Amino acid sequence: MNQMHGAYGIPNDDMRYVLTTFVVVPMRWLDRYGWRRLTPAERVASCNYYRALGRNMGIKDTPATHEEFAALMDAYERERFAFDPGARAVADATLDLLTTFPPNHLAPKPVVRRFSFALMDDPLLDAFGYPRPTALERRLATGALRARAGVIRRRPPRIAPRFARELPNIRSYPDGYEIPELGTFPRAVAADD
Repeated sequence: MNQMHGAYGIPNDDMRYVLTTFVVVPMRWLDRYGWRRLTPAERVASCNYYRALGRNMGIKDTPATHEEFAALMDAYERERFAFDPGARAVADATLDLLTTFPPNHLAPKPVVRRFSFALMDDPLLDAFGYPRPTALERRLATGALRARAGVIRRRPPRIAPRFARELPNIRSYPDGYEIPELGTFPRAVAADD
């Protein structure tokens, strides 16, 4: 992982920001749409895991608590979020991919996109140049995810493990893979680039 990231000269602040998103975004998502909130011990465990990952990646000045991770992420976004055509292209491709996963594949693509926009905050929408959803769209999207959480909360606990490879939305390597071929690799720059 260090070799792949090191090939691109990513500044520490950017590496640290991405690390904060792995801590903060899942916590906020689960707090808002999960069937239960994380326990204090789970929050500490997540922070400790990503602090160790950051240390192993050579990321400096990693926050110590989830509150510090959140403050750093929010400050970074306030200062640096801005429209970028490359980021928009990645976001558009991600939304297009999202429309192919179950159960999203059953809905029209524009509906899935509008649902997705309704879950994004205004600074993110502005940074991607996406339209702001209506208040009704936001209420419907939030209500749908909270209803899902209510159903899951009332289901009996799972007894047998469920592995990611068994999920219908995991299809990245349908024919398997070779570990040396995984990852991001800098492409050779042609003379006319």
